[in-house]
Amino acid sequence: MTNRPTKDEYNDYYGKYMDLVPEGDLLHSLSQQLEETTKKFSGLTEEQETHRYAPGKWSVKEVLGHIIDTERIMCYRLLRFARGDETPLSGYEDEAYVREGSFDSRRMSDMLEEYRAVRGSTLALFKGVPVDAWTRKGMANNSECSARALAYIIAGHELHHGKILEERYHV
Repeated sequence: MTNRPTKDEYNDYYGKYMDLVPEGDLLHSLSQQLEETTKKFSGLTEEQETHRYAPGKWSVKEVLGHIIDTERIMCYRLLRFARGDETPLSGYEDEAYVREGSFDSRRMSDMLEEYRAVRGSTLALFKGVPVDAWTRKGMANNSECSARALAYIIAGHELHHGKILEERYHV
């Protein structure tokens, strides 16, 4: 992989995710997340899976669906930027994605299968990105971002939601 992104490679909003990513090999961290997240969600009861810590907040299944959707979107952006595509990309409305995802009606085992497939695809993509492509930048949601920043955002985003699951959902 490559070194950590510098602050000029991403919007300040993503700093909270960057700060959560441990030093070291990002591919190893993402592989570890795959194991830990799968384990965390595998042992839940149906009641825990649909638990919301407050009215109007996402259920545990919806949090997992959001993690999956966001990883897909960030990988798409990363692919475009790494390949030198300079076409500006729009943002996305995560609340709408969760609402339309119908995650609570899905089986957790199916969602975890999807999560493992998405993460496997992410790891395969990252292994194939040429070294010089990691620092290429593009525009997404009216902000400039590098390919490597997107890789770290993926890892940090999942860690962010993992902390919320522990602190507010007690999962």
